[in-house]
Order: sequence, then structure tokens, then C-alpha cells
Amino acid sequence: MEHTQKFDESTTPDSNESEQGDTSRLVGSDRVLAVLKELARYPEGVGLEEMTRVIGSPKPTVHRALGALRRAGLADQNARGHYLLGDEFLRMAFAHHESRPEHVRLRPVLEALAARFGETAHYAVLDGREIVYRAKVDPPSGAVRLTSTVGGRNPVHLTGVGKLLLSGQLPTLDAVEEWIGDEPLASRTLNSLCTAEELHRELEAARERGYALDDQENEVGVNCIALPVYAVSPTAPSGALSLSALTYRTPLDVLVDAVDEIRAVLGPLGRPHR
Repeated sequence: MEHTQKFDESTTPDSNESEQGDTSRLVGSDRVLAVLKELARYPEGVGLEEMTRVIGSPKPTVHRALGALRRAGLADQNARGHYLLGDEFLRMAFAHHESRPEHVRLRPVLEALAARFGETAHYAVLDGREIVYRAKVDPPSGAVRLTSTVGGRNPVHLTGVGKLLLSGQLPTLDAVEEWIGDEPLASRTLNSLCTAEELHRELEAARERGYALDDQENEVGVNCIALPVYAVSPTAPSGALSLSALTYRTPLDVLVDAVDEIRAVLGPLGRPHR
């Protein structure tokens, strides 16, 4: 779950910038970035009072941070006086996302799979103990869609893409136990894998068959199959592709039976090469 970090006002450039030096400026930058990230949670805009409460800093400090973002074009203010992300931020984000090499190469694959199966295709990468969705294509038809978003995150051990990518990093039970450490594995459904032994067995199975599965482990009523993607390195997966389906519409065994077809659509991007 995301959280907002609070900052110590006694060491900010707003209170004593000339004396605090580089460390003070870094703290101030962190605060501005925290405000920017928080703005993304309010597509309809947010008032100064609410932003001040969430950030946990004095109103003048938050107001200065918003002013800096507005001058850079990264934030804007609507007719009601509420703050929201600026057009320049959106331009930068979309331009960067669309020009990523793996995104450009994978987009036709995701579109083909979404159209063929009438389900949602994702591309995701590892980031610590979470996976991050880099691309998503919904089916061209169908009233029910998945709630996943580009930039969204999920726990590694609860997703097909996460387990697929983790299988190459944790070859033994000892490695799995060390990776888990003292932090218990989160559980979201009755099918969630919550022990090192369960996760180790899943990773072994993924290595043996070359794909991983999510059998309603992250969300009830949703399953998926995930395959590696070699979009950057010829020998190590840069991420994983998943075909995520509503169980009543496309049961898991249908996805498994279609794995060769999915591999064929993925083509060279799905195979290591030297």
C-alpha cells in the first residue's frame, strides 16, 4: 500500500536554506516530489487544505512546492482553485512511455493477443518485491475489463509475471526463504501462496515448463499465464508478458492449452538468443 512520507520542517530550505546547504536542498526536493506524486491520486484536482493534511507539512511550505511545480508546468490549477497534474507532466510521461524500445516492439504482440483471446494482455517488470505494469492492452470488445493500470503494482509472489521472473533468480528453497526474510508474504485470496515451500514449488514448476500461472491468487475471478520477454538482453528476460483473463470467460486450462499459440505470437521476443 502506498504511503505519504512526512518531512522534518526543521531542516528544509524554506526555513533556513542558506545555512543547511546541499542536505537542506535535497530534503526540499523530496518534498516537492512527494507533492507531485500525491497530485497523481487526484485526477479531478485537490485543494491546498487537503494536500497540506496528506503531506503533513505547513501550508506555506506545501503552497511553495505547488508553486514550483506550476512554474515547471508539472502542475496546474483549475477554475475551482484545485491543483492537478499539468499538461507538461502528461506530455513527458506519455512521450517517454510510448518511445520505450520494449513498449514499441511489444505493442503489436499485446494487441494481437488481446484481440485473439478477448482478454487483457500486459507487459510487466520486476521492481523489488513488486511487479510494475509497463504496458496494457484491453480486448477490443467486452463490457468487463480488468482494473490494472500502466504503472500499477502488485506483489511479485501473487502474479504470474512475478513468479515467472522470480523463478530465474531463486533456484533453491534456501534462496526463497532468504528472499522472503522476516516479512510475511501478503495474502489476498484463499489461493494466495503464503509460505516459502509453496512459492518454491511454483517457481520450480515455472522453470520446468517455461511459463508461470496465477490461479486466482491475486484477485478472485482472475487468472493468467505469463511468459518471458527478451526485449533488451538476448539472454535474460527484461520482463514478462501475461494474458490475464476472467475465469468465467476464459478458464485457466484454456490459457494453458493455448501456450504454444501465445509463444508463436510472441515470436523471437519470447526466446533467448546469442
